[in-house]
Amino acid sequence: MLNDVKEIVKEKYTEVVTKGSGCCGPSCCTPEEIINVGENYDGIEGYEADADLGLGCGIPTEFAKIKEGDTVLDLGAGAGNDVFVARRIVGENGHVIGVDMTEAMIKKANENKHKLGYENVEFILGDIEKLPVADNSIDVAVSNCVMNLVPNKPLAYAEVYRSLKPGAHFSISDIVLNGKLPEGIINAAEMYAGCVSGALEKSEYLRVIKEAGFKNIEVAKERQIVLPDELLLEHIRPEELSVYKKRNGVILSITVYAEK
Repeated sequence: MLNDVKEIVKEKYTEVVTKGSGCCGPSCCTPEEIINVGENYDGIEGYEADADLGLGCGIPTEFAKIKEGDTVLDLGAGAGNDVFVARRIVGENGHVIGVDMTEAMIKKANENKHKLGYENVEFILGDIEKLPVADNSIDVAVSNCVMNLVPNKPLAYAEVYRSLKPGAHFSISDIVLNGKLPEGIINAAEMYAGCVSGALEKSEYLRVIKEAGFKNIEVAKERQIVLPDELLLEHIRPEELSVYKKRNGVILSITVYAEK
């Protein structure tokens, strides 16, 4: 089952790259498209539109406290969107590493990197459950709506902990739940690829982070995610939709900050 989930994600995200974009606004999502629950990057220094495939759910660099000269790790870097934003902050003396398990994403990210001429950025094919970076080597880790795609979240956060230097920190944007989703949504493959059906309850998500050893855990930002009725009705019955809509704030986007 765990390998099945990874294959679903790889397949869906490869389609995003080959089709050119995964973006679909809140009024036009279809079950064939990955859900876009992201935020607007316009005006953020280092932002490259060609690297933004509409796959995020926040702006993790906003709360990452990245400094000039830092070594930054982006977990699930995609086409390089947050990597390039972080690179702007760390400057020429810093280093940014993007890890992604989808070959098509790594290829796209490297195309963007070469187009921009950056030498202190690298993209590595790898699994977040077994990060291809050394122990105690990272100043700041960031991630944008990716940890929910990892089947073994405790192992993933243990790997983040291992990779960070003592006293280092992370800023991760992700989807969590405030209540239970209908079974139809939970079981939908495209919902999983959009970070929704793979989501944990908020309290459980924060518990996983704490049990990995992190301290000073803070939810820096939180907002409600509203999915379009037409999308939900592909997976649940009308009566289930009626019950679901009465429960405000079931799906949330949060950005979590924590320290090693």
